[in-house]
Amino acid sequence: MEADPDQKEKEREKAADSQSSGVEEEDSGAAGESEMEYMRNLLARTLGLGSDKPEKILDALTLEGVAKFMLSDKCKNVVCMVGAGISTSAGIPDFRSPGSGLYANLQKYDLPYPEAIFEINYFKSNPEPFFTLARELYPGQFKPTVCHYFLRLLKEKGRLLRCYTQNIDTLERVAGLQQDDLVEAHGTFFTSHCVGMFCRKEYPLSWMKDKIFTDLIPKCEKCSSVVKPDIVLFGESLPARFFSCLKSDFQQIDLLIIMGTSLQVQPFASLVGKVPTNVPRLLINKEKTGESGSFMALLGFGCGMDFDSEKAYRDVAWLGNCDDGCMALADLLGWKKELEDLVKKEHAAIDAKSAEEAARGVSGAQSASQAKEEKAPSAGTKGEKKQD
Repeated sequence: MEADPDQKEKEREKAADSQSSGVEEEDSGAAGESEMEYMRNLLARTLGLGSDKPEKILDALTLEGVAKFMLSDKCKNVVCMVGAGISTSAGIPDFRSPGSGLYANLQKYDLPYPEAIFEINYFKSNPEPFFTLARELYPGQFKPTVCHYFLRLLKEKGRLLRCYTQNIDTLERVAGLQQDDLVEAHGTFFTSHCVGMFCRKEYPLSWMKDKIFTDLIPKCEKCSSVVKPDIVLFGESLPARFFSCLKSDFQQIDLLIIMGTSLQVQPFASLVGKVPTNVPRLLINKEKTGESGSFMALLGFGCGMDFDSEKAYRDVAWLGNCDDGCMALADLLGWKKELEDLVKKEHAAIDAKSAEEAARGVSGAQSASQAKEEKAPSAGTKGEKKQD
């Protein structure tokens, strides 16, 4: 007796479902195994487990070793991370140096604690200290340093993928980097916005500069709320560009150069740990930083840089003044004269422009004074009119 056709169809569907289920279980098992393998490798790499030693990347863990790597075909995309230390030779204080750092010299502002001057909640309740400090540190009063022009040289050589900066002094822009070259992680004075929730009117650098040097607290022309430079204060989110760029940049990176930063402020400091394990990292700084236990690095605390242990294989520290470090590296790359000439030429151009603006300002003031004198009637003329 033949089986019912409907029954046969049901049996075929059941068999197909069974086979599909088996494939799904195999795929699921493979995926699970892959995830477990990934976690095992991550733990082994981070905690230094296993007998495999990381592949040697640099010929030597020295500045010479880094320079040789930079001149090879293996190094095409350099990412730089820079902090306040690259601007100190321009006359701008860093934040944490004992005695000379910004935080050590804020007593005159009568703050509850030094960091309050850069906190958004304190700014909203009392913006006066911030703008008083801004007048002292305002962009346009300082010239870029050797470090800034080294970044420019990296760009001109086609090696600079991106510069991530904590600085708000805009000296990277003054030195010749364009907006696309930069991720200004903590914002910039280049633009400003009204803090009014329903206003947010934008103002350019020239407007803010004029207000800061004439009025104590810049106010919005539209709604009269305070206008704040687009710098990121503690308690504010980092710019969206910071997160979008790091996703692509740190997949293409061949070398990370870190200069003039204590690597104490997150999430900026965490970038050091986002480079692939086969990418060298060079620190140019007054002191070593970014070091932490491997387990703490795994948890996201610290950057896990290793300069001195037996397992060190890619991290190099050059200790000293950042300008000297950049010049030493430029010398090893064969770029020293080019860098020296660039600094000399650009500084001369800035000095000439400043002299021209000063002369124009004096001339304008004299013209205004002369016009005022000509407009005002003399005492004799007044007397003659009275007699008439």
